[in-house]
Amino acid sequence: MAETRVAVIIPTFNEAESIGDVVASIPRDIVSRVIVADGGSVDGTADVARGAGAEVIDVGRGYGRACLAGARAADDADIVVFMDGDGADDPAALAVMVPAIASGKYDFVIGSRARGNREPGSMASHQILAGLAAGALIGLLYGVRYTDMCAYRAMRRDTLLALGMRELTYGWNLEMQMRVARAGLRVLELPVPYRCRSGGESKVGGNLRGSLKAGSRIIATFARVAMEPARGSS
Repeated sequence: MAETRVAVIIPTFNEAESIGDVVASIPRDIVSRVIVADGGSVDGTADVARGAGAEVIDVGRGYGRACLAGARAADDADIVVFMDGDGADDPAALAVMVPAIASGKYDFVIGSRARGNREPGSMASHQILAGLAAGALIGLLYGVRYTDMCAYRAMRRDTLLALGMRELTYGWNLEMQMRVARAGLRVLELPVPYRCRSGGESKVGGNLRGSLKAGSRIIATFARVAMEPARGSS
């Protein structure tokens, strides 16, 4: 049986303080490639990532654009894993996430910070509540209830590309969860530990402007996907 190839995709923007340690901490006995999809950092993020052993692609601004570009670049991977470059995600969870997909038991594995052990100060209360609220609404629509919109997630690459992802901004994570639920894929929500970021500033929860901007995109994404006709309907 051929070896399962795994690519970790890390969207970045000005995360030079943390990205080197993140890349270095990824277990290479599990992961074949680490792809940093950089959105035009001006602080040397790309150079630090390369120095730590990652491949770097310049993708332009947009969180979803970076995720999609990274998945497309991982053309020899069977499984893609998405994680953040701020040092908050624990790479040890890969030892559970990847086998859950590789075994064929699950189609989508997503980390839940709400159900895991969170370092004090790692998440704002509004981030926790937003994940719970979005999960409850998805449950009402499609019968799959999430507790978080965590960026730490894994899926077979061909399954991801077949979802028809369109969102190029911060609504990417929510769109993926909605499309997975609507498609009836097998979901594992895995409690994961979550740490305070080790460098840079959060583009979503770091300030009021960022939170409002991300929140508006997430709401718009939810409305757009929810109103889409089901595939095969007239």
